[in-house]
Amino acid sequence: MKILVTGGAGFIGSFFVRKALSQGYEVCVVDKLTYAGDLRRIEDLLNKIKFYKADITNKEFLEYIFSKEKPQSVIHFAAETHVDRSILDPFLFLRTNIEGTYNLLEISLRFEVNCFLNITTDEVYGEISEGNFTEESPLKPNSPYAVSKASQDLLGRAFSRTYGLPVITVRPSNNYGPWQYPEKLIPVAIAKALLEEPIPLYGDGSNIREWLYVEDCAEAILLILERGKDKEIYNIGSGVEKRNLEVVRSILKVLKKSENLIFFVKDRPGHDYRYSLDSSKAEKELNWRPRFSFEEALEHTIKWYVEHQDWLFEKVGYLKEYWKRVYG
Repeated sequence: MKILVTGGAGFIGSFFVRKALSQGYEVCVVDKLTYAGDLRRIEDLLNKIKFYKADITNKEFLEYIFSKEKPQSVIHFAAETHVDRSILDPFLFLRTNIEGTYNLLEISLRFEVNCFLNITTDEVYGEISEGNFTEESPLKPNSPYAVSKASQDLLGRAFSRTYGLPVITVRPSNNYGPWQYPEKLIPVAIAKALLEEPIPLYGDGSNIREWLYVEDCAEAILLILERGKDKEIYNIGSGVEKRNLEVVRSILKVLKKSENLIFFVKDRPGHDYRYSLDSSKAEKELNWRPRFSFEEALEHTIKWYVEHQDWLFEKVGYLKEYWKRVYG
């Protein structure tokens, strides 16, 4: 099967590309290579894939790619993904995540794609104080990012119901692992700890996230491509919930750094308190479960950043002004 992966040079997308190639898929990657994209994530695979530097809001170029490659399936990762950035510049998120997704759906329909995997997020549900979100839970997004992803989510379902495009919706929880751009909590904390700089935490650090190792996420998405049912929605979570403060303390313990590096900053506007997914549907229908424990995967992640400090600090160099805007 030939598959087209959008955002294949991104964090999760690059891991998926690697998994797909290992299973014999013919892979075509489309990526704009924004600040968060990096060909180094897949540079050892470039002789095995077709790569196009393309913006998914450029419909004409997408049409050219589809006409040339004729993919049978589309796995759509490409997106603006960071909540803080969406607060600073909402329009960029609306354009990429909504207009870009519309372009892909419309072109996929015309080219009779057999399967469109629409990768969204657990943040489309909003926050939950107790219990878990199921696939039937209403969407109540709170940040501009989450609203843009909920719109992407619903656009896919509309194309499925109205036009008959085979769409499967995937809602993963918070991913972490090697190669993640240092604007998300775990790589920020690792970078700051290695630099012996204060690690910013919103509010009192009590916000809770469900942490999913990127390898497990990529494996789940590949299983959904192979076994998922048309028009269905799949939550992909680990069942591992941690407070942000707890996560940072774990990182400092592994790195043997003082907890005095932690400092609390003014809370993010509209900050969701807790996310939690019921992933039993994926477990039952796909026979999928996460393979990595949080402790094992976090240690592996930290080890990777320690061994790739050149890459990490190159990225950090571009972030200093941004961090000032976000954290003060």
